Amino acid sequence: MRKKLFYVFVFGIAFALIEASVVMYLRALYYPEGFAFPLKIISPEIYTIEFFREIATMLMLLSIAWTCGKNFNLRIAFFVFVFGIWDIFYYVFLKIFLNWPSSLLTWDLLFLIPVAWVGPVLAPVLCSLTMLLMAGLIFYFQEKDDRMALSVGEWCFILAGSFVIFLVFIYDYAKFLITGGFYRISDLFQNQKFIDAVQNFIPQKFYWFPFFAGEILILTGLFLFFKKGKKLLAK
Repeated sequence: MRKKLFYVFVFGIAFALIEASVVMYLRALYYPEGFAFPLKIISPEIYTIEFFREIATMLMLLSIAWTCGKNFNLRIAFFVFVFGIWDIFYYVFLKIFLNWPSSLLTWDLLFLIPVAWVGPVLAPVLCSLTMLLMAGLIFYFQEKDDRMALSVGEWCFILAGSFVIFLVFIYDYAKFLITGGFYRISDLFQNQKFIDAVQNFIPQKFYWFPFFAGEILILTGLFLFFKKGKKLLAK
């Protein structure tokens, strides 16, 4: 297990460098003055490539987790572990090479699927730390007893909290699309009204209260798992 964790850790860091490199190239092309909102309009071809690159990223992380884990719980643990390492070191490399972000409260474009996710850098970093905590608990209890698994109730807390955080990340941009009447995604790059609106879109407020509510739901599920595990091991 420790050997696998070491190799997955190395993979996560190496993949973070690759991801950061791609972003550095894109920023050199579209944001030579430094990345900041409002967003620049990219070509439909580049957007499509980025969309599928993000899908490929998730598939790569899932693939290594599936390969390393011998059961569902360990596969989940390896996935959230490598995701957390990858995401944290992605920002570490951007800081090293671009001296960005200037602070943990700097806004970033986080993801594109199904719409743009936006938020301060601190938010995804906190999510990644929570993922590492989840991975650590599963690894610990699986090593003690491989029958230890998250219950349906614990999963409900974790998934509910994750969904709340997902809504927080996409809220600003989804609201921007809906209020602007930009429903036909396939026609957006030909819609001058959309292009003009994007070039003026600057997120103003991150909804920390629901974000932390989502975090509390996830941590509640993990606490229940930890409590159950300690009780079972004490028998």
